[in-house]
Amino acid sequence: MFFDAHNHLQFEEFAPHLDQILADLIAINLGGAVVNGTHPLDDWNAVTALAQRHPWIVPSYGIHPWDVGIRPANWQSIFHQTLCAHPHAAVGEIGLDSLILKPARQAAPPFDTLRVAPIEEQIEVCAWQLRWAANHDRPASIHCIQAWPHLDKILRNTSIPRPGFLLHAYSGSAEQIPGLAEKGAYFSFNTSHIDPRRTRARRAFQAVPLDRLLVETDAPAMPPPQPHFTLPIPLRAEALNHPANIGAAYENLAALRGIPLAELEVQIALNFQHLFGQINHRPPRTVGLAAKALSSAQPFKGSRV
Repeated sequence: MFFDAHNHLQFEEFAPHLDQILADLIAINLGGAVVNGTHPLDDWNAVTALAQRHPWIVPSYGIHPWDVGIRPANWQSIFHQTLCAHPHAAVGEIGLDSLILKPARQAAPPFDTLRVAPIEEQIEVCAWQLRWAANHDRPASIHCIQAWPHLDKILRNTSIPRPGFLLHAYSGSAEQIPGLAEKGAYFSFNTSHIDPRRTRARRAFQAVPLDRLLVETDAPAMPPPQPHFTLPIPLRAEALNHPANIGAAYENLAALRGIPLAELEVQIALNFQHLFGQINHRPPRTVGLAAKALSSAQPFKGSRV
């Protein structure tokens, strides 16, 4: 049984194919998935709709660092009301991203039409959300791209959620892992980490304690490389990551760690439960009309990672 610690099943790219995607997830024996919202006016309603329809989904709500600059003025009130209305939801995706501050990145879609928040503003919004998670005993899912010193400062000066927090698609060094784990971090191996050229990330995941390992797709972003890209989304020009590629990530991580796949599955299931709670329901055996779960979402501006 597989568990996806971080994806975006609510994104509009999936809408035309959602029934087939859900059937594929049943076929690979998915036990649970955390579906992360990124902006309260763009996709939180879609996350809610999916979680209400599929009890194996753990909903998660946050202001993504790419969206900090376009958050609504009353975002804290919306955040509080939404999370309080969903007592089993996680906080996320939140975090920091210095890469989007580079001029070449800001000149490219979707950033050419968005206000990109400076790192100081990202820090303020991330810290507020993490503090809320700590005060309400919610796990958090954190995005960190080229901003590790800033995140370290947040973790040293902000309360940490009692359940812990996920560093999704972890891209830091092996040397950082002990200190982060001591603060409560879990680390998710992403489908893109299958690429043998990602030597730094793969070396880091050899150093992660077994009881802090998780696996994720971040679908539709971060697809695995060929020949592991076994389940592409049809009818799209670009390569979108199918969430059923989670199985390939498990298999590759088991080989990287030198342990049997069955042993890794048991350990990841325990880790997922420790961080996000018990999943009591399997995906339903019928999934018709699943795409209606996205009907309440606003048009989405581009895939987050």
